[in-house]
Amino acid sequence: MLSYDVKAKHRRILEAIFAVPTRGGIVFSDIEGLVIALGGDVREGAGSRIVFELKGSRQYLHRPHPGKEARKYQVEELREWLKELEVKP
Repeated sequence: MLSYDVKAKHRRILEAIFAVPTRGGIVFSDIEGLVIALGGDVREGAGSRIVFELKGSRQYLHRPHPGKEARKYQVEELREWLKELEVKP
């Protein structure tokens, strides 16, 4: 259960991440904003690598380029990570 007070935009992003079949077109910066809204941290790594940290757990992804949308496999990895952390839409 989502126990955080998040904005409607973040709730929509979370619902999009959990949608099956996996949606394309989710803007990567919106995912970063969601993790921050959930109380997590987003840090830059080497090159285009991004570290998401939430509840003591880390998820590593590469910022998409060219373009700004997360790839479907990245959305699926995030979904599984959020499920493990018991974050639900």
